[in-house]
Amino acid sequence: MSNYIYIHGFASSPHSRKADYLKERFKTELNISLEIPDLNQGDFSNFTLTRSLAQIQALLEGSDKSFTLIGSSLGGLISALLAEQFTQVERLILLAPAFDFLSLWLKRLGEDTLKQWQENNSFPVYHYGEMKTLLLNYQFITDATQYSSILFQRPLPTLIIHGIEDETVPIEVSRHYAASRSWVELLELPSDHNLTDVLPEIWDYIAKTIPALNLGAGYNNDNGLANS
Repeated sequence: MSNYIYIHGFASSPHSRKADYLKERFKTELNISLEIPDLNQGDFSNFTLTRSLAQIQALLEGSDKSFTLIGSSLGGLISALLAEQFTQVERLILLAPAFDFLSLWLKRLGEDTLKQWQENNSFPVYHYGEMKTLLLNYQFITDATQYSSILFQRPLPTLIIHGIEDETVPIEVSRHYAASRSWVELLELPSDHNLTDVLPEIWDYIAKTIPALNLGAGYNNDNGLANS
């Protein structure tokens, strides 16, 4: 069976509501430890995609097992980037993945704000894990540009779960991604970017991707659904 790693989103933490929920479900229902690295590393100001990729890469390279990556928002993008490079990744589960995040964010910021950020080398960001505003270095932007043109073409089983009311990463982003990749299944739910109001539904669909749940008598979840 795969090892499972949950990769949290931008300005989030390993103790987000989604992370805690899924970790508990994996433990109580399957007796599986869901690994949740802290991408903040105690230094959110110097957070970059490259740093996050290296952090998860160390976990992949240090094991001879296969992995399923569960990525939320920017963690979804990080998961997809890792899957392109490492064959140890055998499956992706992406929750409102932040594909095209750089172009979307730069558009929202505007040229004046971006210029000010570059001049000051810092920008205030509300961090949901710390529940306070922290400063983020401009290196985050310059680093992210190198990943903006990556073509994701490795065919591996991928489930994308995205809310149709998402105003942070519009669902059209995932629709466009899935349309040209036959190995991608897109599940659209009546929710926003956080997806916290549909966590039981998310678990149901994640559980269906786990091979062990298709063995023996099957699996019963809180909604009384059985998978055989």
